[in-house]
Formats: sequence, C-alpha cells, structure tokens
Amino acid sequence: MNCVRKHLSAIKGGRLAEACLPARVLTYVISDVPGDDPNTVGSGPSLENFSTPENVISILKRYGIEPSPAVAAHLQSERAKTPIFSEQQRHKNSVHVIATARDALEAAKQEALQAGYAVWLMSDAIEGEAGDIAKMHGALALEIQKGNGPIKPPCILLSGGETTVTVKGKGRGGRNAEFLLSLAQTIKGSVGICALACDSDGIDGVENNAGAILTQAVVEKAQAQGLNYLTYLDDNNAYEFFERCDGLIFTGPTLTNVNDFRAIVIEPLQQT
Repeated sequence: MNCVRKHLSAIKGGRLAEACLPARVLTYVISDVPGDDPNTVGSGPSLENFSTPENVISILKRYGIEPSPAVAAHLQSERAKTPIFSEQQRHKNSVHVIATARDALEAAKQEALQAGYAVWLMSDAIEGEAGDIAKMHGALALEIQKGNGPIKPPCILLSGGETTVTVKGKGRGGRNAEFLLSLAQTIKGSVGICALACDSDGIDGVENNAGAILTQAVVEKAQAQGLNYLTYLDDNNAYEFFERCDGLIFTGPTLTNVNDFRAIVIEPLQQT
C-alpha cells in the first residue's frame, strides 16, 4: 500500500523533499510500521524512494485490483516516477527515528518490573491475522500458567506490531478488539489470565475505541448474557461483544502512533 501511494501522491515518495529544494530537510519519524523503516512511515514524503511504477503495477495485479483509466495512464507516464536525489540533496537531508513500538514496550516493561512482575517482551513487529496471533498468544499464556513456559508467573507478556483482520462478517470491531475476542475463545475463561490490546493512536481501526480489555469481570458478564465468542468472531463483531461486557477502552485520539500495544497478565494457576 505504501509503495502504491508513493507513486500516486503529490508529496509522498520523496516529492515533499523535492518541493523543498534547495532547503535542507530534517526528518523526525514516529514509527507506526513493523521494522521502523523511515522510508515506509507515512510513505516517505521527505525520503528518497527506490520503488518503481512497475512495482506498483505488479502489486495491483497480485491483489486483483483493476486501476481506473486515469491511474493506469498515470502509471505509464514519467509523472509516476519518484524523484532521484542528487548527492548534494542526500548530504543535506537527514532522518532521525525518535519513537517506536519498542520504546513503548520497553517503558511498559519497566513499569511491570517495578510492580513485581516478570516480563517477556516478545516482539515489537508481530504481523498476521489478529485471530491467529491471539491463538498463539493464548496457547502460550496457558502453558506459562501451568509452569511449562519460558517465564514463570506472575508475569506479563508484551507484544506490538500490526495485525490485520480479513472481514467476513457485518459486525463492528478493530484488530485489537478482535485479537482479544479470539484470545478469550482460546483461554476459555481461565482464571488468572487477563489482557489488554489497544492501538496507540487511540483508534482501533475505524471505531471510536482504542481497544479493549479482557478480565474475569468481562468473562463473567459474557457468561451471564450467554454470549458466544465464536458467534461474534464469525461476524467480526468484537466491538459489540466488549461493549455489552463493559470491556471497551476509550482514550480519544492520542495524536501519536507507534502501532498496537498488547499486554497479557498471567497469575499462577490457582490450587483447588
């Protein structure tokens, strides 16, 4: 998507830097992409780009997207090529990555350690279907609670990155709420495991919530109402599920973005 935008936009793919000539351009980046490649963040308006219109055409074909006649004609023209920086321009331009998902997770790790929890910072660049990633996290949490994992409870698993949701239903819900709903289905109400998943910009997908929280109270409210996890998952309706269980988190726009933030708290298995 970033590659396509670079060749269709009037400012992305280095065109903003070109418009600033002969001024020096200093770029500060808050990364919201796995891997923190500055050239990808915001589609690199002030950075030199090395993709081509041919790359865009290949991407569109790969995903079965038929461009409009105007876009197709544009991609065949010289205007679709992004600017090539001169050696002087490369020397005058500089870029600094000042905030990343890793920074947010490291800060959370320090808070958790001070609270007395062991911490495993899994990764700041996890990608894939939200539901599948949640199943992996849930299976790991269950093993850790049993004492079989790489870390001992009480502990917290931290992870970031950017999951996706292949929408098949007609419900409401962003990738973080969907992650938590799939996690709930995986751990099946296990006492002592709770979790939070939010988008750091304060907006989970296109909804007005930042994400949601999964606690024992949420599980009990779902059980009391007879809510079925799979029914809501099949309809991609995680927003309504957590709304009915008072599990939605609202922060409002945070005016920054370092991608998704997930934390799973695991307490020792209760003895009966």
